[in-house]
Parts: sequence; structure tokens; C-alpha cells
Amino acid sequence: MIIFSSRSVLLSVYYPQIFLILTSGSYLALSSVVALGTNIICNKIPGLAPRQRAICHSRPDAIIVIGEGAQLGVNECQYQFRHSRWNCSALGERTVFGQELRVGSREAAFTYAITAAGVAHAVTAWCSRGALSGCGCEREQQGVYTREGGWRWGGCSADLQYGLQISRRFVDAREIKKNARRLMNLHNNEAGRKVLEEQMKLECKCHGVSGSCTTRTCWTTLPQFREVGWALRGRYERAVQVEAVRAGWLRQPTFLRVKKAQSYRKPADTDLVYIERSPSYCEQDGVTGSLGTQGRVCNRTSPHPDGCQLLCCGRGYNTHQYTRVWQCNCKFQWCCFVRCNSCSERTEVFTCK
Repeated sequence: MIIFSSRSVLLSVYYPQIFLILTSGSYLALSSVVALGTNIICNKIPGLAPRQRAICHSRPDAIIVIGEGAQLGVNECQYQFRHSRWNCSALGERTVFGQELRVGSREAAFTYAITAAGVAHAVTAWCSRGALSGCGCEREQQGVYTREGGWRWGGCSADLQYGLQISRRFVDAREIKKNARRLMNLHNNEAGRKVLEEQMKLECKCHGVSGSCTTRTCWTTLPQFREVGWALRGRYERAVQVEAVRAGWLRQPTFLRVKKAQSYRKPADTDLVYIERSPSYCEQDGVTGSLGTQGRVCNRTSPHPDGCQLLCCGRGYNTHQYTRVWQCNCKFQWCCFVRCNSCSERTEVFTCK
């Protein structure tokens, strides 16, 4: 039986009127989900493209995991950029599906890459736990001996290829328009998945007499998603501006090349690519999707992006003073109560004008 956690984002956010939200740690069986009908489930999820909705109808169990993976990407995006002018705050407010930054910027590149990686990561993790139908352990890495090193594949290797396949089928299904933005989005989707693949870990266990390591059993495991986030953040910093090359008698965008390069050099597979320069994100702008930085908490003494000078874009900042009071120096008194002192601290908080 396939089991869903009650903590699922889709269960608790997108259709709470359909599902009985159980207490934390309890579970909802797939049979209950199927009994409700895939039409009810899939039609209630906002932001799905037609091909994504078709996948939902055919795999209602997988759509729960896909939603958790997309939310995993949103959460990591917000962590990585929590101190920047653009902090991913607008992502995931209504739905983790169908969100798109209107400008083809490096921020959009990161968003697509981290979401595609998050979906692949979540699906692979559920497969490894045996909680998703159609997958399990990686079969090609079981019982394969190597001549050098005296070790063998064993255990339960993460079936990353299945996770990558589901991510390609679902995340890439939105890209149907024949334009440069489609090529950019597809490239960044795949870059996110390739970075996840690069971060896979090899774990081994020794076997032998008296603790010797005559034979090792090894298997591959998923990295912590934070490691994937840091790797993609580094590629965001080195993102490459590209332009579409039109070919064929219809002159449609066919592939991407590095902009202003001397030759038709294509970006590397793991490069994050963008086609438009980023807005400043200083002011609220409905056209670019910028929320601005007014009211954001800043660090008055920091020279980094979280500092008031940079985060507030030179507009200045407001100072808020308050006193924090808490119980301190608590001691147990015989018998039988605890006596505490009252401590206080004067605190200042700075917010952008």
C-alpha cells in the first residue's frame, strides 16, 4: 500500500476541503485518495498545464510527491536568497506549480533549476523508502562486482534515474511555446537535474574477518538538498547570458549560444543561463514581478547584501527600539518550586524605508 504523509503541502494547502487533514505523524492511504477520484484531485490543483494535469490523472500518487519536491525547491530558494533584494518571497504563495518570473533573468534561471532538482530529489527519496509505486532501488547497481578494489554494489542504491525521468516528464511539460524563453527554461531545468546528479554520494560498508575490509558493499545515496542549493547558488553567481539562434525555414529559436561570444559556443550543460538582465528589485513593480525591499529587515553594520545600504537601495532605513523581557537565572527551591529573575535587553531593529 502506498502511504501519504499528512504533512504534504498539497494535502494541507491546495485542497483541504477534499482531504481529511490528520494530526502530524498520521497517514492517509492511497485507497482513500483514489476513492475520491482523480478528477476531483487534479482539477483542484491550481497552476497545472494541460500535460501536467494529464500526468496527474494517470499518476495521482506521484503528484503528491511532485508537489512536495516543488515546495522543497521553493523553500531552498528562499533560504539561499534570504539576505538578498530578491528573496523568492513571491514564490509558492498560491501554488508551487505554474509560477514564473516574467523576466528571463538569472533569478528565473535559479528558480527553474532548483524546482526541477527538488522534484527529482523528492521522487527519488520516496522511491528509496518504497513509498511510491513503479520504482524502488536502482537495479543496475546491485550485485555488480568490479575487478579493482575488491568491492561490489549492494544495499539499496537510490533510483535517481527514475526521479530524473519523472522530473523531465512533469516539470518540462509546461514548455510548449516556440520561443527563446522556452529554450532557457528547459536548459535550466536540465541543469538543476544534472547538478543533483553530480552531488550523489557513494556510501560503503566493509566486510571481513576481525574488522578487515577484504570486501566492501557500496551504494549510492541522495545528498542533503541544502548541498544542491549551495551548488546551484554558485552557478547562479556565474550564470551565462545567452541568445537564441533561429534556424529552419520557419526561423524558429532552435538552440542557445553564449551572447557576444566570438563563436557559436553553446553554454555548458550545468550552466545556469538567462536572456535578460535582472531588474534592481529595489521598488515594487508588477511588470517584472518585483516586490521591492520596503519594510525588509536589514543589518546596519553589514557590508554584504543584507546590509541596510545595499538592501535598502540607498533610501535609508527606520530604527525600531523595543525591550525584550524574559525569565532568567532560574533556580529550583526546596520544596517545590522554581524561582526566576526577570531579565531585559534593549534591542534595535532596522527596516528599509
